[in-house]
Amino acid sequence: MEELEEGCGESSPPVNKGLHGLYFLHEIKNEIYTRLVESGNKEALSNPSLREQLDEHFNRLPASYALDVHVDRAEDVLLHRKILIECEDPDKRPVFHARFLKYVLQTLDDDDEQHRTPSVGSSPRAHESGAQYADVPESPRGEFEPCTRLEDLKLGFPYPDGTNGRDCTNEVLSARKDAEIIPLHEIIFSSLDKPKLLSQLSALLSDLSLNIREAHVFSTLDGYCLDVFVVDGWPVEETEDLLKRLKEIASRKNLSLSGKSHLSASDKLHDLHKKVGDMEFDRSMLHIGEKIASGSSGDLFHGTYHGHEVAIKFLRSEHLNNSLEVEFLQEVSILKKLEHANIVRFCGACTDRPDFCIVTEYMPGGNLYDYLHKYHNKLDIAQILKMAIDVSKGMDYLHRHNIIHRDLKSANLLIDSDQVIKVADFGVARIESQHGDMTAETGTYRWMAPEVINHRPYDNKADVFSFAIVLWELATSKVPYDNLTPLQAALGVRQGLRPEIPSGLNPTLADLMRRCWDVNPTKRPSFSDITFQLETLLQHIQAKVNSGRKNRSKIPKKSQS
Repeated sequence: MEELEEGCGESSPPVNKGLHGLYFLHEIKNEIYTRLVESGNKEALSNPSLREQLDEHFNRLPASYALDVHVDRAEDVLLHRKILIECEDPDKRPVFHARFLKYVLQTLDDDDEQHRTPSVGSSPRAHESGAQYADVPESPRGEFEPCTRLEDLKLGFPYPDGTNGRDCTNEVLSARKDAEIIPLHEIIFSSLDKPKLLSQLSALLSDLSLNIREAHVFSTLDGYCLDVFVVDGWPVEETEDLLKRLKEIASRKNLSLSGKSHLSASDKLHDLHKKVGDMEFDRSMLHIGEKIASGSSGDLFHGTYHGHEVAIKFLRSEHLNNSLEVEFLQEVSILKKLEHANIVRFCGACTDRPDFCIVTEYMPGGNLYDYLHKYHNKLDIAQILKMAIDVSKGMDYLHRHNIIHRDLKSANLLIDSDQVIKVADFGVARIESQHGDMTAETGTYRWMAPEVINHRPYDNKADVFSFAIVLWELATSKVPYDNLTPLQAALGVRQGLRPEIPSGLNPTLADLMRRCWDVNPTKRPSFSDITFQLETLLQHIQAKVNSGRKNRSKIPKKSQS
């Protein structure tokens, strides 16, 4: 929780699982409701419970959903909610929905890769993001912007005569003989979530010769999916036959699109409570002192436990929901397994409602984000390497135990009284799957790997990318992409944007940084290799410094006569 203030003052704060992101989500939900009322939406005006229903809808979806849904298209949230509610009826599953978006002008001799996001193909199920179009304005394509390649933004331009695609004339076509006008459609799918579902869906669309330009895929906490595809390949605006064909192919292939595989929310919580087990935690020995930080659903206190200084993270009971409880229990289940000099030490937890709290060792140096950016500390090369080695050793320990942190950033790195860095905050950490890569978009945009931003399968090399950004912070004492909003930074990273490496930086360190943030995860080094390289460089620098001192001590002093 030490990262509560990270991102303050940014025009678009990160929407990750931290408490600082919950305030942003609250603002988005309020804005959606306000837009619906102001636009005269019938449901908003006639349903006095709509605000609470919208809260329930947002709470069952990932946090990034709020960022993907453009407030100018507030009605799309109602469509999402309607589809998910319909999907709860077993007789109506799976639910297909399709609609025409718009026409786009595509140059025939352009490389397709310059105009569209990669097709999802047969990748395992992705997870998170998505939004809807309804009479989408030509520009900007705000609803899908978080998952749109930067060059894709060029697709939404008006035609030369100032009309949209529907009004395009033969004169326009004759004027652009090197181009064709193609319709884009949106296909929404919902069912009970299951592994490999995205693979089945993308294969189904391929059978209809539909090209997936964008795939925006959510998994709800209670085990449903909401998948949004933007496709081309259906030649007409009308979607009635498109829906019919989709259902026919799904039925003919006997795809198990409605089979349940995920636990219900209650089952998931029961499973986590069982995994955590009985905690040997003596509440009477916990003494709570001053409040260190506060968020919208929890507070962090300084205190003592059995006479030792500790940090105590409480969840406020009035804000407790299934999502927060799941995150809390997952963090406890992972923390209790860890013991390493560069991992924040777990002291205990109370896992009984409503007094949820996690107790860890107290780190008097605060977090690295504040140390670098709030207090403006500048580090020499030896300090940079020592801190980087601490982080690398902690992460190597996690990866050796098949744990992916998934939100490695300076705000989640704590400093003890001896300036030793320890990795903290395991709310979104996961045990790496033995059966395939992970796909959920999790983390904070400025530190997030491109494969995670792209909603592609990823593994522990996503943590290595995040480490490269932390390494850059250590070397520069600057906020990554400080001239961009988090969303702009994420879009840039997808296109190869990386922080600018200072010209005077040690070339070995600069080279390591580049390899750690390579776009190809397989080319990124492991943390064991990173630790070895950093320690070797530190030894070389220290030897050089010591040699210089010895040489200076041998120089005779000038005569005073």
